[in-house]
Amino acid sequence: MSADNKHISKLIPDYLDNNLEPSDRKKVEEHLSECGECQIELEETKKLFVAFDTTIEVPSDRLTSKFDEMLQAEKEASGKVVSFFPKKEKSQWAGNLLKVAASIALLVASFQMGGVFQQKKSNEDMLVLRNESLQMKQTAMLSLMENQSASKRIQGVSYIDEFENPDEAIIDALANRLLFDDNDNVRLTASEALAKFATSETVKNVFIEALGKEKNPSIQIAIIQILVGIQEKKAIAPMKKLLEQEDTHPFIKEEIKAVLPKII
Repeated sequence: MSADNKHISKLIPDYLDNNLEPSDRKKVEEHLSECGECQIELEETKKLFVAFDTTIEVPSDRLTSKFDEMLQAEKEASGKVVSFFPKKEKSQWAGNLLKVAASIALLVASFQMGGVFQQKKSNEDMLVLRNESLQMKQTAMLSLMENQSASKRIQGVSYIDEFENPDEAIIDALANRLLFDDNDNVRLTASEALAKFATSETVKNVFIEALGKEKNPSIQIAIIQILVGIQEKKAIAPMKKLLEQEDTHPFIKEEIKAVLPKII
């Protein structure tokens, strides 16, 4: 056996696989002890063995196709393969193994990127579905609040629990129920629904207006308690007016006298 680099390179894979005759193995080891370049190739080939043995999950057909396109583009862009040993013939087996390992690395990277993009697409789809669902609920809510049946209007008002941040259309619809609905139960339910957003200036003004025109004692009490709870000073004037009106229920007057000092 010749001891040049070319022959040693070809024997390295068999050396690592323990497939050499004892005499050849001894000569390879003698050469390796003296040749730094072959020692480097030995270590690189070991790394390729490890990469080749690594278990890789099988990617989807789409990802495989994408990888093939990337690999073909890489082949066309590459001028030539650089050898580990300049000016000397490189082992064809080791070169092929290097290509396989590089392909595996590219495939793993493509598979991971594909997973990231797939997760992002899934999140976007979920957001679209959620928005569509809320839009359908809002349409149903607004429609029910215009129904001739008081029970249906109450059902529509109760849909407010489905919305963390209702838009202007929903707030306006609830305000109309509180201010203008001819059914006491609907107005009371609307006041309870709007109470969840009492810190909004729009909602505060709705309660102030409702307090000035509401005649049902139960609803008046509910509105007064809401306004006192948020310490709304603009409620002082309509409360004092209720105290002066003869048709205000005595119980309401007593309530106002009890809570008015809390916001003055």
